[in-house]
Amino acid sequence: MKNKKINPTRSQFSILRQICNFIPAHVTSKIARETGAEDKSRTFSPWSHTVSQLYGQLTHSIGLNDLCDSLQLHSGPLASIRGATAPSRNGLSHANRERPADMAEQLFWEMLDHLGQQSPGFATGHRRGPAFRFKMPIHVVDTTVLELVANCMDWAQHRRRKAAAKTHMRLNLQSLLPSFVIVDTAAENDSKRARELCAGVRSGEIVLFDKGYVDFGHLKDLDQRGAFWVTRAKANMAYEVVKKMPKSKDDKILLDEIIRLSNPNKPAPELMRRIVALVEVDGQEREMTFLTNNLEWSPRSVADLYRCRWQIEVFFKQIKQTLQLADFLGHNANAVRWQVWMALLVYLLLRYLSYLSKWSHSFTRLFTVLRAVLWAKLDLLKLLDCYGTAKGSFRNLARPEQAYFPGFL
Repeated sequence: MKNKKINPTRSQFSILRQICNFIPAHVTSKIARETGAEDKSRTFSPWSHTVSQLYGQLTHSIGLNDLCDSLQLHSGPLASIRGATAPSRNGLSHANRERPADMAEQLFWEMLDHLGQQSPGFATGHRRGPAFRFKMPIHVVDTTVLELVANCMDWAQHRRRKAAAKTHMRLNLQSLLPSFVIVDTAAENDSKRARELCAGVRSGEIVLFDKGYVDFGHLKDLDQRGAFWVTRAKANMAYEVVKKMPKSKDDKILLDEIIRLSNPNKPAPELMRRIVALVEVDGQEREMTFLTNNLEWSPRSVADLYRCRWQIEVFFKQIKQTLQLADFLGHNANAVRWQVWMALLVYLLLRYLSYLSKWSHSFTRLFTVLRAVLWAKLDLLKLLDCYGTAKGSFRNLARPEQAYFPGFL
């Protein structure tokens, strides 16, 4: 049997132009004026800078020469994208260093809001995974480390011979889109960023985070605001048992009790739930201890919620393996922030495209298909339909079962 020939509908515009057209024409210039990026530009406009960064992510450019040479060789088709021009190596390096990365950050949030208004279902998402029975919004908080070159980036000194930047994120579990992001050096402890990350969490919503973000003063603040949280307990936590809960019928639940901290002077929630459960990790069962401020959920619900936290691990793995967050186009903090925010913007645009086309294969395959035809004049949505991957079930986080705890299935 012969393979089906892929013959997508032709278009007047290149694939890259159609992707860039998701960004409204007035948005970039407006943000450039507000952030002061326009004052630092002469011949290389803020829009050309944005297109160059998007192209660098979509082609996985490994350096300034790679990116600039490619755009100069396609200067004709590039000009059709609202007059964008190809940068010189020095011009792009200067723009990444001098133009405030706040422009890229604000552009990401503006686009998230704009695409959410265009397609409300894209922003709200749907209930997924073990937490399908929870109707309230669920937020997952975590961080990922971006390794940098130590001898070039003194500002990001992490350890004696290492440099790194951190991306702290609050991810909406239903939409799998970021709700809050901080890009900073890796030297600061995660728990110091917890209050900022959870500042937008409302009463009745749920927050999931690892024990690196445990700060009992912050947990008390969330409790008083009416938000629910689930995390893991640290091994050295000193506590007193207030009440032992009835033994669960689930043989994976070893202990369920209500506790309070031993030190009454330490700011903390008055009462907390401590659950010990057997979970399977790498084919072996081991104990994990969970903490929550909800005293009514079943212990299985608490364990199910925490295993949803692994969705953000899959998210970080996805963007770091697919987008260009390994080879940076500049050594200064501003250039790194530009590249991180533009990677998140490309992720947002491709996720929106997958929503429109009902793309049912992995995010990685969507990225590679588009990368191969960026300058081709093909209809974007018809192209994806030709691959036989449209109109299927949406599973953009490919094979998420790998991140689940098999002991609770």
